[in-house]
Amino acid sequence: MTQEQRWTALWKRLGARGDASKVYNDLVARYSEPHRAYHTLEHIGHCLDEFEQVRNLVTNPDTVELALWYHDTIYDTKAKDSEERSAVLAVEMVRNASLPDDLGLSVVNLITATKHTSVPTDPDVQLLVDIDLSILGQSEDKFDEYERQVRREYEWVAEDAFVAGRSAILKSFLDRSAIYSTQLFRNKYETQARRNIARSLARLRA
Repeated sequence: MTQEQRWTALWKRLGARGDASKVYNDLVARYSEPHRAYHTLEHIGHCLDEFEQVRNLVTNPDTVELALWYHDTIYDTKAKDSEERSAVLAVEMVRNASLPDDLGLSVVNLITATKHTSVPTDPDVQLLVDIDLSILGQSEDKFDEYERQVRREYEWVAEDAFVAGRSAILKSFLDRSAIYSTQLFRNKYETQARRNIARSLARLRA
């Protein structure tokens, strides 16, 4: 199934009104912005692949899938409110497609959780956040490519400032009792994620 077919299927399941392809093309345009290296359609595709493996564990799967599609629609490395702005965009889409307001509220809650500033307690939010963080537990090669892509997205930041900021973010994950909120993702990625982050911090300090 192509990504557009995935989107169209979700659109139909939600009972959305209007032109699904027009909204999809808007998503493609946003995720194809030239300043993006990691936060692209490829990232969304990886998240959706991870999601399909746990869809049966999610209470409101279509809501979570919609949040995954929209969680990085706004990605501005010079701002600190990209998640909130992405959530606003999702709410606009929900309203324009004549979908219920409570769906919009749920999507807002899910998207803003991807700021990763606190550990979620809601089971659906936990799974969505774990999916977003699954890149941390990939193979060394994939993780290293992710790190290079993030650096490209912040190429405007001086090296010293980038090292300080990136180190603080990575260390905040290591300082948690567990990086992942669900046992499923801990079993799958926790060990490798900690290994990857430790390697990255050692490189940054070198």
